[in-house]
Amino acid sequence: MFVQTLSTLLAGALFGLALAAPPGPMNAIIAEESVLRGWRAGFTAGLGAMVADLCFLVLSLAGVVTIVESMPQVRGILFGVGGVLMLWFGVDAARGVRATLTPDGDPDSESKGFRKAFVLALTNPYQILFWLTVGVGLLTPGTHDLLAEVQYVGDALAGLVVVETGSPALLVGFFGGIVCWITGFPAGLVAAGDRFEKLTPVVAGASALVLGGFGVAFLWAAATVLL
Repeated sequence: MFVQTLSTLLAGALFGLALAAPPGPMNAIIAEESVLRGWRAGFTAGLGAMVADLCFLVLSLAGVVTIVESMPQVRGILFGVGGVLMLWFGVDAARGVRATLTPDGDPDSESKGFRKAFVLALTNPYQILFWLTVGVGLLTPGTHDLLAEVQYVGDALAGLVVVETGSPALLVGFFGGIVCWITGFPAGLVAAGDRFEKLTPVVAGASALVLGGFGVAFLWAAATVLL
């Protein structure tokens, strides 16, 4: 029982890391806040996205999130709102690049990373769809043998890593993995920025481009759904 709980906890942590790590608008905001205002601002931005996931978790348990799946117009509106916000935040990030070119930057300026990431996450249909699909699997009580499905050697590995879906251990591990990412990613960026001064404006500029790109993509998706 202890081994199964431990494997479930570790599997949840790895899954949380895998979900949080890929490039996207949330990591763009974390990167922007980290290089402009330091580790705490980057961590706080990541915390905003994670709190949104916690909200989706509660809404999924209550069955509220399914409304978005059943009403395409709602999804289209969310795409539109998310696209406008991403473009707005992208412009703001581009303006912030100027601060990185000054000798001391502006590390004491007010951080809005938590609000940015939280609002973007709440208006991100992809994040909602995650909780409608994969998230449902995480919340549904049962067991899943991870290694039994490995090609060729699955039979030999069956039973070695069995995780409990719907268990507190899986959810704790999942959000623990996200915490590891939002702690380590800003720390790595700040350390790299301290060592390579030219890296800071590059990261800030890339964050602006990522946000702008996702903003355009979301607006296109909104037009496709609504028009």
